[in-house]
Amino acid sequence: MSKEQRSIFGKIDSVIVLLYFALVLIGLTAIFSVEYKSTDPSIFMMNKSFVKQLMFFGISLFVGLIILWTESKFFSSFAFLFYTIGIFLLVITIFAGKNVKGSHSWLGVGSFAFQPGEVCKIFTSLALARFLSLPETNFQTLKDRFIGVAIALVPAFTIILQDETGLALVYFSFFLVMYREGLPNAVLIIGFSSVALGLASLLVDRLILLFILTGIAILIGVLMRFAIRRNILLLAIIIGCWGIAVGFSQFLVPFAFKHVLKGYQIDRIYSMLGKDVPEEYQATQLSDEGSAKKSNTSDYNVMQSKIAIGSGGLMGKGFLNGTSTKNDFVPEQNTDFIFCAVGEQFGFLGSFILVAIYVSLMLRIVWIAERQRSPFSRIYAYCVASILFFHFAINLSMTIGLAPVIGITLPLLSYGGSSLLSFSVLIFILLRLDVDRQVMIR
Repeated sequence: MSKEQRSIFGKIDSVIVLLYFALVLIGLTAIFSVEYKSTDPSIFMMNKSFVKQLMFFGISLFVGLIILWTESKFFSSFAFLFYTIGIFLLVITIFAGKNVKGSHSWLGVGSFAFQPGEVCKIFTSLALARFLSLPETNFQTLKDRFIGVAIALVPAFTIILQDETGLALVYFSFFLVMYREGLPNAVLIIGFSSVALGLASLLVDRLILLFILTGIAILIGVLMRFAIRRNILLLAIIIGCWGIAVGFSQFLVPFAFKHVLKGYQIDRIYSMLGKDVPEEYQATQLSDEGSAKKSNTSDYNVMQSKIAIGSGGLMGKGFLNGTSTKNDFVPEQNTDFIFCAVGEQFGFLGSFILVAIYVSLMLRIVWIAERQRSPFSRIYAYCVASILFFHFAINLSMTIGLAPVIGITLPLLSYGGSSLLSFSVLIFILLRLDVDRQVMIR
């Protein structure tokens, strides 16, 4: 090992490394416990997910070493090229993707397959960081804001065409990064308001909601009557906002539920809200037999997941002693529902420690972001933190029934080579950029 390479390893943030290894090892332990059978001749059989994940971990470490020996400028210089390659792979996947569990988001040859959407998270992070850090970029202008949003959402909409809604939603986490870099508060307010209004249109009768929105608009008009007298444009803005809200809740949401969303997606949303699917949307469910099967499976998964987590109590049942874990009551428990294996075997205490590790990792990444001299490194670090936060929050909410089942993995824990490798690469690039934190990377 050369002197320069020793210098690189000496500057690596050890806290991130320790947290990374802790999560991967917990994941390997959970995957092992999920599929362990005392009758197996060996724990290292090649058809076991645990062994495959161990191999993926080895590959991830090898790729990580290559990244650490790579010049930091390489990642900024080729960011747009990587992004272009990623979009190209996503487009190919639309037409040539393999059908895996109802999703056409996989590319592969023979038994080898990977999700370009997972890899493209890395490329999108680099491209967004590169664009926002360019000297000529002025994120206060509408044009540059539009370009930034397009960089984040083009992959998302391409992935939606592959019937992989969950993975596509991850790309909306980049709005948190753009908000940090100067996106107006109004954008987030509009986003959260749209979600709240969408939920209200599902929970409240549409006629009643129309009266509520009209009453709110009239109340605002009365409270602002003196300002409106001085500037009549305010009245036009209030009426315009009322019209948009009414159109969104009365027409756009029903249209999406009748003609855009699939039956199982509708059922998952209403199941999360604790309501039965209204009759007007049941025709969509009945016309999609496959969707009905997915819906029933997801409801069963969530119910069994909550039973498993709840049965763990404070201290858990102990390693390899989980009833639901050992008897395969929770389908997909080594991927989307891996958290229930931790909750059942190690209880609330083990779950709390796992959550604390994730929170520590995300806070550490944010702290690292703020100590970067280079805007490129800072923005990239925020991209990594945002992706981790979105995956973590949605997966845990999914597991305990607070969010619809949309197939989002738990970072570094869930089984899957594409997921483990993509998160590992995200973190190792961050570590490499942090080594040169005093360097202005262009």
